[in-house]
Amino acid sequence: MIWDAYHECMEPAQRRELQLRRLREVVARVKANVPYYARKLQEIDLGPEDIKSLEDIKFLPFTTKDDLRDSYPFGLFARPVSETVRIHASSGTTGKPIVAGYTQHDIDIWAHTIARTLCNGGATGQDILQNAYGYGLFTGGLGLHYGAELLGCTVVPMSGGNTKRQITIMQDFKTTLLSCTPSYGLTLAEAVREQGIDPGDLSLKSGYFGAEPWSEEVRPKLEQGLGLSAHDIYGLTEVIGPGVSAECEAKNGLHICDDHFYPEIINPETGEPLPEGEVGELVFTCLTKEAFPVLRYRTRDISALHYEPCECGRTCARMERLKGRTDDMLIIRGINVFPSQIESVLLGIKEAEPHYQIVLTRERHLDEMEIQVEVSPDVFTDQIGGLQAIEDKIRHEIESVLGLRCAVKLVEPKTIERSVGKAKRVIDLREESK
Repeated sequence: MIWDAYHECMEPAQRRELQLRRLREVVARVKANVPYYARKLQEIDLGPEDIKSLEDIKFLPFTTKDDLRDSYPFGLFARPVSETVRIHASSGTTGKPIVAGYTQHDIDIWAHTIARTLCNGGATGQDILQNAYGYGLFTGGLGLHYGAELLGCTVVPMSGGNTKRQITIMQDFKTTLLSCTPSYGLTLAEAVREQGIDPGDLSLKSGYFGAEPWSEEVRPKLEQGLGLSAHDIYGLTEVIGPGVSAECEAKNGLHICDDHFYPEIINPETGEPLPEGEVGELVFTCLTKEAFPVLRYRTRDISALHYEPCECGRTCARMERLKGRTDDMLIIRGINVFPSQIESVLLGIKEAEPHYQIVLTRERHLDEMEIQVEVSPDVFTDQIGGLQAIEDKIRHEIESVLGLRCAVKLVEPKTIERSVGKAKRVIDLREESK
């Protein structure tokens, strides 16, 4: 099912014409209404009339997370707060939160893109969505909620946590769709197994997992553990929230709603645009938002773009599944390490459970990395020699992928804290170890 065939299946030339017109409109809007952008555009003597083609987007200034924090709370709004109908914000765990405003028009766009997201994964108006994303200032809960209602789904607004009750509701309400973070999806799958429930006895058919990167190796864990088809979805508060892109049933990249959010891939070091298929930093420009449109927002997410039509019939740009983040990248003894690389290794080892943490310390001015990995109960009660063999196997596999030696510690089941939202995979103790 395709929610909006006109925009999702446009001819490429028609799509580019629409994107160019909307790009000029948003540049005019922020130049007239956002002092920050007005100053930036004046510095380079550029206005909407100077944008002759989509390639000219490279002349527009980037927007970074620091720019948003420096403008806290409403400095980058293009509409007065009195004209917004809702405000969301990021968690602010690394500084001031990012504040996003929405007019009614923006809320309508958001619901529309979420309806597309759900249809990508096979949803229809006959489905029951159990929404286990957090409600409140976080965009996940209300974002999925309004889009599902627009599609015609019955929405069960569970929010995160209370895992036992989540499973009871799944059984009693015969939930067909699930939305949550992938780490919480794994927690639910673990609880299903522990309660002796056959996933095939649940009514789930599709799951929508986002808000944190997850590797391809996680997919079978979710699908087999919950008896559904797992779909990667992507979004961020700075752009709109969930609904920016999503996998279709072909699962060959995430379809971007690029009539609303124009994507680029740049070299994260130089800022120069990269061609189709090359891996770099993902950048988005909001083409249609009214209250809080951003120009060339540097997401810090690592991906690549593809433009050939998908077998599902959609012609919009597709982004590869996230490979990590430039600001989540760990530099250990001069080697760049992404947690997703370690996750891929661990999920390829049958004795390891999908629960792990990376602990960083500093010994004698050298960075040290320890991977703490849960193993299944029957493995943990095995002989010490068997556990040592598993540790050695994990250590060897990680070294072969990263080119870096690290310590591996097998820990008892349930030792690593379970997540109901975004999982905290990295514990950085290097400052404390000096």
